[in-house]
Amino acid sequence: MNTTDPHQPVTVIGLGPMGRAMSAALLRAGHPLTVWNRTSGSANELVAAGATLAATPADAVAASPLTVLSLTDYPAMYAILNDAAQEGALADRTVVNLSSATPTASRDAAVWAAKHGTDFVTGGVMVPAPAVGTPDAYVYYSGPRDTYDRHEPVLSVIGRPKYLGEDPGLAQLFYQAHLDVFLTSLSSLLHATALVASAGVDPADFLPDALQTLTGIPAMVGDGATLAGELAAGEHPGDLSTALMMGATAEHILRTSEASGVDPELPKAIKSHYDRAIAAGLGNKNWTALYEVIRPQQ
Repeated sequence: MNTTDPHQPVTVIGLGPMGRAMSAALLRAGHPLTVWNRTSGSANELVAAGATLAATPADAVAASPLTVLSLTDYPAMYAILNDAAQEGALADRTVVNLSSATPTASRDAAVWAAKHGTDFVTGGVMVPAPAVGTPDAYVYYSGPRDTYDRHEPVLSVIGRPKYLGEDPGLAQLFYQAHLDVFLTSLSSLLHATALVASAGVDPADFLPDALQTLTGIPAMVGDGATLAGELAAGEHPGDLSTALMMGATAEHILRTSEASGVDPELPKAIKSHYDRAIAAGLGNKNWTALYEVIRPQQ
């Protein structure tokens, strides 16, 4: 199916904040848009802007060569599309699933789609909904290269596409890895705030400087290429800090948490990394030596 039309019809299924943002961006770009959502009221503004509300998921998929899913998870995809698949409505269509899942779930979904004659690409949107369709937006994709290439012009409307490879699990692997950094940072910020608040400190007196600590991490770590090279080579020179030094700090944070009545599970997990690195004889290496106990063991 030829999808080089600059105003190719597109279907979006799932109209939460992300789905609505993607739909609005596609409408602004001039794409005829069909939408479907379990709660039809979520489509009101989009319909007023020119979108067509499909009566059923099968009708939604039939309306366009490309269907983009923005759902809670992959089980929601099966629940919504299974009847359409059984009816043959997915045959000769492309589904790009931008819902969250594990890499394994993405690979299983690609197999399921292939059984129904559907080209399947997985993706992970790396910005919040308000940034969709802006120059700051980017999205990871993986799956069959020819399928991705056919639809890349349309996908570019959502955000700058970054194709990772044929493995349908790669996009979700990158997405989850980014969220690993993000969620851990958010938890650490709340944990740190609870620590100072336990002494009666107003969080407003703490958080501005704490946020500067977060934004200062890239300068401390250096450029990603250098760090990646050191990790790949197993090189961890302890010129400025060592696992022993940082491990002592991790222990102090844990003790402070316990003494303050603040939940200790996060600092316990961090301290365990340093403990294992030191036990492995890496105490005089840089903090990056923790990678050797975190990564899969040979």
